[in-house]
Amino acid sequence: MAGDPDRRSGGPSVRFYAQHPALRARQLAADLGMLLWTVLWVLVARAVHGAVLALAEPGRAVEDLGRSVAGSMGSAASAAEDVPVVGDELATPFDKLAGAAGAVRGSGQSAQDAVGTLATVLAVVLVVLPVGWLLLRWLPARLGWAREAGAAQRLLAGTPDVELLAARAVATAPLSRLAALPAGTGAAWRAGDPAATRTLAQLELARLGLRLTHSGPDPALPPRS
Repeated sequence: MAGDPDRRSGGPSVRFYAQHPALRARQLAADLGMLLWTVLWVLVARAVHGAVLALAEPGRAVEDLGRSVAGSMGSAASAAEDVPVVGDELATPFDKLAGAAGAVRGSGQSAQDAVGTLATVLAVVLVVLPVGWLLLRWLPARLGWAREAGAAQRLLAGTPDVELLAARAVATAPLSRLAALPAGTGAAWRAGDPAATRTLAQLELARLGLRLTHSGPDPALPPRS
C-alpha cells in the first residue's frame, strides 16, 4: 500500500475548513451564524438583566427611607438620653422606632437582593438555553467533520494513501454517487487500476470537501454505456 505507516502513528492533523469553496462557505456561514446567535442572546440577556434590576428601585427607596429614619431616631434617642432624670424613659420610644426603621431598611435590602438574583438567573437562562440548544447541534457536526478531515489529511500527507480512501468510498459512498461513476470503475479498482483508485479516493474526499492532488494525468476509464 502506498501510505506511510510511520506518518499515521502521530497525532491527528487538525483541519477546520474544507478546501471545496461551496462546503467551506457553508461551514463559514454556520460558524458565523453560531457566533451571531450567541451575541444576540447575550445582548438580550443583558437587556433583560437591566430591565429586571430596575424593579429593585422600590426596594432601594425603602432601604434609604429606613436608613434615614433609623438615623434620625437614633439621634433623637441620643439627645433624649442627655435629659436629666427621665432621659432613659424618653429615649426608649426613639430606640424602638430606630429598631423598626432598621428592620424596614433590611426588608428593602432583601428585596433588592431577590431582584438581583432573579435578574442574574434570567440572564443566565436566556443565554444557556438557546445557545446550548444550537451548540448541541452545531458542535458535534463540526467536530465530527474536523476529525474525519484531519484523518483524511494524514492519509494525503507525503504519498497519498489513495487505496484506503478508495476502499472507504466503496464501503460507504451512497449508491447514487457510485452509480454516477464511469462504467467499469469497480472492476478497474479491484484490478489495481490507478485511475479508478484515484477516482474512488476523490469521491471520498469530495464528501469532506477535500481535494486529491494529482501528480500526473490518469489513464481514462471506459465511459459508462
